[in-house]
Amino acid sequence: MNPSADPSEVDTASWRGQDLRLIPAAMTAWLGTLSGLLGGWWITMLCGAAAVVLAIAAGVRARRTASRWVAGLGALAVLGVLTAGPVALRIRAAEHDDLRAAAARGSDVTARVVVTERPRPVRGAGYADRRAGTRLVVIAATVDTAVTGERVVDSAGRILLLAPAEGWTGLLPGQQVTASGRLAPSKGAELTVAVLSVRGPPSALGPEPWWQRAAESLRAGLRELCAVLPEEQAGLVPGLVVGDTSTLSPRVEREFTDSGMSHLMAVSGGNVAIVCGSILLLLRVLRVGPRTSAAAAAAGLAGFVVLAGPAPSVLRAGVMGAVGLLALALGRRGSALPALAFAVAGLVVADPAMAADFGFALSVLATAGLVLLAPRWAEWLVGRGVPAGYAEGLTIPLAAFVVTTPVIAGMAGSVSLVSVVTNVLAAPVVAPATVFGVLATVVGPWWPSAGTLLVRLTEPEASWLITVARHGARAPGAVLDWPDGWWGGLLAAGSLVVLLVAIRLRHARILLAVALAAGLLVFVPVRVLAPAWPPASWSAVACDVGQGDAVALATGEQGRAVLVDTGPEPGPVDECLSRLGVDRVPLIVLSHLHADHIGGLESVFEGRSVGAVAVGPGRAPAWAWQQVADETARRGIPLLELEIGQRLDWPRLSLDVLGPRYVTSRSVREQDGTVINNGSVVLRAGTPAGRVLLTGDIELSAQTDLMAEGAELRAEILKVPHHGSRYTAPDFLNAVAPRAALVSVGAGNTYGHPNKSTLDNLVAVGASVARTDTDGDTAVVADARGLALVRRGEPRGPPRS
Repeated sequence: MNPSADPSEVDTASWRGQDLRLIPAAMTAWLGTLSGLLGGWWITMLCGAAAVVLAIAAGVRARRTASRWVAGLGALAVLGVLTAGPVALRIRAAEHDDLRAAAARGSDVTARVVVTERPRPVRGAGYADRRAGTRLVVIAATVDTAVTGERVVDSAGRILLLAPAEGWTGLLPGQQVTASGRLAPSKGAELTVAVLSVRGPPSALGPEPWWQRAAESLRAGLRELCAVLPEEQAGLVPGLVVGDTSTLSPRVEREFTDSGMSHLMAVSGGNVAIVCGSILLLLRVLRVGPRTSAAAAAAGLAGFVVLAGPAPSVLRAGVMGAVGLLALALGRRGSALPALAFAVAGLVVADPAMAADFGFALSVLATAGLVLLAPRWAEWLVGRGVPAGYAEGLTIPLAAFVVTTPVIAGMAGSVSLVSVVTNVLAAPVVAPATVFGVLATVVGPWWPSAGTLLVRLTEPEASWLITVARHGARAPGAVLDWPDGWWGGLLAAGSLVVLLVAIRLRHARILLAVALAAGLLVFVPVRVLAPAWPPASWSAVACDVGQGDAVALATGEQGRAVLVDTGPEPGPVDECLSRLGVDRVPLIVLSHLHADHIGGLESVFEGRSVGAVAVGPGRAPAWAWQQVADETARRGIPLLELEIGQRLDWPRLSLDVLGPRYVTSRSVREQDGTVINNGSVVLRAGTPAGRVLLTGDIELSAQTDLMAEGAELRAEILKVPHHGSRYTAPDFLNAVAPRAALVSVGAGNTYGHPNKSTLDNLVAVGASVARTDTDGDTAVVADARGLALVRRGEPRGPPRS
């Protein structure tokens, strides 16, 4: 290739050296199956038949010219037959499965099923007295027998179980179990015929396959070994090594997604390459022959695939790795692309549902980008004087970003603009972390001290990855909102094509460079030197933390603020305080101990000095009180109790404790949610923008108590009680008479917050209403014209599972 050629040139010459003959066959199987899953089984049959006809017609001509494509056309014909026959018939069987009709009726069913994948946790943020964590799991299974009412349903289809985490988390692939519940129709392009919402624990459990039991024992051993690491690193290492994210912090998971690094926790070709490459490298040092080395690596590959589990990306990587090792044993080189094509075709024929799996698509496209684009672009950079190692380190994540962006954009409705940089920074530590982790997994059960040492060796790498992801997620404009769905994906693909074509044109390159330079000169200084957020002289900010509360109150000192409540989970409140430039928190007030008010406490301490944590008289729920007490004790932070009439002062900020006026005499175990809400600490803050009434989640009886006791409630700004629930008395709003009202509420919540009648009553008393679910972070400021609300305008979306 000419070193001076552009990196975007992808003409015929640039593909020389790659064996493309299996590509048409693989694309026929993949796209033909995907079309059938989306539109009907007959489309798959037509696509397969068309491929057969095309292969025969082209094969006759190729034989006359002794073309090297004859073998490829033979593969196309075979895949066409398989696509039109077995694959199309499997899709048709799923479309006409009797259980699908029962699901459409919402029937109750008792089914005997066989688990096909490890249970996937569905995490939820904390709310009320429910702590954050995994409450549900999703389990893929195939139906053995099913009974609805008195009728036995004729079905052998796939089903998804939506089950309680307790009792269902430990199931393993290959295990039989009986489940009862209500059916619902499945969604999306897949072979799943129904979704079963399970009631109760599993029954009639069958034995686990011995290899799955052994693999789970090794995974559990790795999790136990990782307990010697800090909490976030302990959850990340099993994800890096075997894709086990069961103990991963939701905050770390979100940051890896926003920074474009989530693929590191999905076992795929990279993990397979590291494991097999390490084995081959060791055997090469020992001067072992290629065939023996390939056999040893194949054994390691098989064990790793079982250890990681039968996820689509794992199976794709495993099949591709096996074909590559076979090529090594036979002495063939340059077999990456045929191996990928073989893996795609084989897996889609064996399991047609993979054709519509996003993880499978991302894995295949990323591998194709690394094989086809990265080497050419690296060669171009080397020709321009860039050292080979740096060129490869830059082009590998860039190629992966380019080919996967359309799928990610359509799937997630967003694009990470920092993913290339974060993956370049992450790349050097992924391999050693994976190698140390795999060795710890294998050695740990037999030699615990050595396993612990190996796990400790992963801590620097895991810490570095968390640091890169955290800073990448916080970078201005790290995530760009994008239309989701098919149109969003096509728009992203079209934009990339236009960009790549433009790079080939000299004048277009100059224009792009000028536009990029102008953007850097205009937007970067604006965001860094004169950022739009936070507004100057803010007095209070209602942080967008989802379905929960967190309000920052500025003091007269730069970077110093009091915080009232911390939201439902670590991360969002930390990000809000970082945007505000707050690095000193003299006091954190927890209005009450419900999960959506205390869940983010631990993240406030990170990188900040905290003077004390204050609570009211309530100690319920017990687990929450224990969590707060343990967290403050561990960090050596004083834990105080506020009392009515107490006053706290800082420069340009004062806090008066108004409530709770009535504390229940019930024991901790007897207190329900309403009692806990009514025990919220009520504060009146004096700020330059006016008085702010902070009400926690008080409901009708506590509001009545405050009015009956004659508390001074009038305030210019009201933090609306209980996320704007319907339990807000009009008389209470009249007593406060706010000019501005802050409703801290999560987008897409299922609790009916905020209630329309409450919003109407706020408007009736003359309040301007701001909601974090539609306005994002909202600041209260005092300017020359008086009190004003400034909205950041980037609300947090619904909680992620």
